[in-house]
Amino acid sequence: MLSGPTIRRDAGLYGYERALARRGLAPVAGVDEAGRGACAGPLVAAAVILERPIDGLADSKLLTPKRREACFERIHERATAVSVVVVEAAECDALGLHRANVAALRRALARLEQTPAYVLTDGFSVDGLGVPKLAVWKGDQVSASIAAASVVAKVTRDRIMEQLHEGYPQYDFAVHKGYSTPRHEQALREHGPCSEHRMTYANVRAVLTARREKIEMSERVKHHER
Repeated sequence: MLSGPTIRRDAGLYGYERALARRGLAPVAGVDEAGRGACAGPLVAAAVILERPIDGLADSKLLTPKRREACFERIHERATAVSVVVVEAAECDALGLHRANVAALRRALARLEQTPAYVLTDGFSVDGLGVPKLAVWKGDQVSASIAAASVVAKVTRDRIMEQLHEGYPQYDFAVHKGYSTPRHEQALREHGPCSEHRMTYANVRAVLTARREKIEMSERVKHHER
């Protein structure tokens, strides 16, 4: 945890990083993920060490797609270190979402080319990092390094979903990015899930169950007609 004074509300996006640097706890890495709430596609985690300001940096959810892409390029140009981990849908199912998320964040930090002196995480604490850490409430809105990680994770995942759209155009992955929108739910009911869906999610499991019951009913009818 941070010692001494708390971060002031008006400290700006780089307040945590500056406060930690004053205490000799630099470099600071921020970690975040994209795709937790999606029922299709991978979970993507990113870790970023920033030691120079990034123009236009903000929480990825507050940026337009065009501004996110521009910020993504600037982060890769100016960041000290960047790493990304992609956890496929099947692995999310096998591990469970929270375990998959924590494992991805740990792996992203381990892959950084520089070892951080301190780690900032978004929302919840991640154990087993080997360095001091702090979980920051709405961290992607108040910490530059977490915001940078959120942008890297979001843009990376969006690009993956656009590629998946080419193989599965019936689901419109390029539009909703695997989240449970009405459009996606309709496609899921019409076509059933594909290998990129997370089979443990309630809405996907419900479609699987309904289709299985329909097949079983059809088989019983055929058997009765014989």
